[in-house]
Formats: sequence, C-alpha cells, structure tokens
Amino acid sequence: MNDSFLPLIVLGFDGPTLPGDVAALLARGLGGVALFARNLVDGDQVRDLCRQVRQAAPGLPPPIVSVDQEGGRVQRLRRLCPLQPTAADLGAAGPEACRAAGRAIGRDLLDLGFNLDFAPVLDVDTNPANPIIGDRAFGKTPESAAAGALAFLAGLESTGVAGCGKHFPGHGDASADSHLELPVIPVPAAVLDVREAGPFAAAVHAGIRMIMTAHCLYPDLDPDVPATLSPAIVEGRLRGRLGFDGCVITDDLGMKAIADRFQPAQILDRGLRAGVDIFLQCGARGEGLVLAEALERGVRDGTLPRDRLDAAVARVTRFRASLA
Repeated sequence: MNDSFLPLIVLGFDGPTLPGDVAALLARGLGGVALFARNLVDGDQVRDLCRQVRQAAPGLPPPIVSVDQEGGRVQRLRRLCPLQPTAADLGAAGPEACRAAGRAIGRDLLDLGFNLDFAPVLDVDTNPANPIIGDRAFGKTPESAAAGALAFLAGLESTGVAGCGKHFPGHGDASADSHLELPVIPVPAAVLDVREAGPFAAAVHAGIRMIMTAHCLYPDLDPDVPATLSPAIVEGRLRGRLGFDGCVITDDLGMKAIADRFQPAQILDRGLRAGVDIFLQCGARGEGLVLAEALERGVRDGTLPRDRLDAAVARVTRFRASLA
C-alpha cells in the first residue's frame, strides 16, 4: 500500500492496550485513534496508552489521539475526570461558563495524553423530539448556539487540545438517531443556510481546524445521499459557501445511517469526491482494518480520485503538525 494515504483513517479498537497491528499502521502513517470507555481503566493506564499511540509513529507528525468529551451525556472519561454540565446549561449560564468548561476539559485531556476532542456541538436545538442532540447543543437559536460553542472552543484550545465542530450541516432538527437509522431532515435550504449554518460559519470565521459531517439526509440540499457523502453539501456548502479549508472528518462510519447503506469502498470513493479528508471508524479493530484494506485496494486499482487523495493527505498532515 502507498503508506502516504493511511493518514485518511482514524480508527477505534477494543481493550486497554494498543493492538500490535494498529501500532504497525501508526508507524506507517495511520491518522490516529479514537478512544472510548472500553479502552479506559484509570489515569495511569490512559496516559500509558496515549503514550504508546504517540511512540508508535516515530518521525511522523503527532497522530490524532481523540475522544468524545463534550460534557453532559457525552463524557467518555466520566470515571476519570470531573463531570461537566450539559452544553444547554453552559449556554444558559453564558460565554464565561462555556469557556471555563472547555478549559477544564482541555486540561484534563492534555494531562491524559489526548490532543483532539470531538467537541463542541455546533448544532442548533430546534426539534424537541430530537433523540440525539437536545441538550448537547449550546442554544436554541443560531446566535446562542454559536456564542456558547465558540466560547467552549476557545477555552478548550487555550490548553493545546484541538476541537472539532459537529455535525455539518446541522443535526438539530433530526427526529431520528443516526446511530440506528438514517434521519431525514426536510428543512428548506433557505432555512438551513441561515439557521443551521450560522454556528458553522461563525466557527469557520474563528479559525476552527476540524468539522465533522452528519449522517443525515437533507432532501432540499441533496435528495440522494447523506451529507457525509454529498459533494453539494461538503464541497459546495462547507468549503464553497463557508470557505472552510480545514479537515473534514466523518462521523463514525459504524453508525447504521451509513453502514447499512454503503460498503467501505463506496464510502471512501463517495466521501473523497464529496470533500471528506478523514474517515472515522470507531468500532472494533477489525472494522477499521477492513476500511484500511478498502483504501489499499482503491489506491492500487486507481479507482479512488488521486487529486482528492493528495488534497486530503495535505490537509491531514497540516492538521496533525498543529497538534500537541
């Protein structure tokens, strides 16, 4: 395999130690890892695991060592770090509370060895029936959601830990959970471009370095494929309209909204053509290895667009070089 394309994959694995085959991929340039509660025992073990990940990639830019630590419902380190309030509570308390929470989370993550937090949520809480966002959003208007999220991001990144805004182009009006099924968001483009896009536009203007896509279908933007695989949404709106030139990362590719509909080779091809830079596979090690093998075949067979491969690697390399 042309090792220069391994940076396009970030994967998960089971257990508290770094598997040998994942370490070997890191040595060859793998983008990094995503850790979950299944990987975490205590502070010393987590520090050692994060150290192993970094040491597995000598001479390369720092690998991504990531975790979901938003506060509220989404705190993978809840047994190891002080609990933080929900984004909704922080947003209601004001920007200083958001900034302080981001700073506290960043300090905890940096101490343990992480360099990327999949936060803040940039979605707007507009649908009371939404089973997955709700109080994970900082507000019910684009203005309040942006103010809270950007203050959190500033606090987080002041510690040296990078943030990732999610889930473009906006997951707040979904009425289904994309972990379980494909949410369809029948909101007019004119509304999406003002309400949902508002916090993302503000984050791009503030210099955010990574944005995560949503595994949702937006019929008025692209009636055929979820946002993650849509050139009209990723390339057209995020890069074109908002001017984002940082890393675009998928949400977890093990989620049923996308895994039940597309094979790994299709996800890689469609995702690259849409404008995706990093493919996130958070499941067991084997699932990530299948994705890496599909990438290998696509590169070897010439079926994946070389210009997009090169552009994605350049963005990921630049992003990794900026990490602590």
